Amino acid sequence: MTAERWTEVDDYFNGLLVGSDEALDAAVAAGDEAGLPAIQVAANQGKLLHLLTRLQGARTVLEIGTLGGYSTIWLARALPEGGRVVTLEADPAYAEVARANIERAGLAHVVDIRVGRALDTLPELAAEGHGPFDVVFIDADKPSNPDYLAWSLKLTRSGSLIIADNVVRDGEVVDGDSDDPKVQGVRRFTELVSAEPTLTATALQTVGSKGYDGLMMALVTG
Repeated sequence: MTAERWTEVDDYFNGLLVGSDEALDAAVAAGDEAGLPAIQVAANQGKLLHLLTRLQGARTVLEIGTLGGYSTIWLARALPEGGRVVTLEADPAYAEVARANIERAGLAHVVDIRVGRALDTLPELAAEGHGPFDVVFIDADKPSNPDYLAWSLKLTRSGSLIIADNVVRDGEVVDGDSDDPKVQGVRRFTELVSAEPTLTATALQTVGSKGYDGLMMALVTG
């Protein structure tokens, strides 16, 4: 099986189950034009985030890693009237692209973009009294995933859902001797999730237009 076939399968299901969307398509195009890395979730993964958020009955979402706002739009659209997404982006240029994309999608009143390193803005959110969040989506620098988990636990409640992207790393996650800090960050994150008594979790491998990777989902139970 080849990456080309994986993409063909994604295209098949996306065509029937996801469809084209003017605001989402424009967000991808704007990111490309601005030179953002094309590392946003695939369309079917975005809709998965949307469906999980709706199934949660979520009113509040914390997203760690905005990029161009593509996944932010999917998450924001899942919320009821009065719902809120707080999304954290370290790069001011990326945040400006995301802001324009979110405004174009008509969601500026739903989304609060915080610019700065997440490990700086997360304490600010806590100090401002934000949370507990119903859903947390972690999709930022992988070496910091263990720290993002610690903050996610502080900013959630029993019943909240924590989702982490890019946990398979093209299969390299199984290599304990890897010198890749992204791999080691994901491994430490996984070990911490496993050891945390207030979480019950699983991880799924994925293949598709974004290659070979996967998602972790952890339900807060304590």
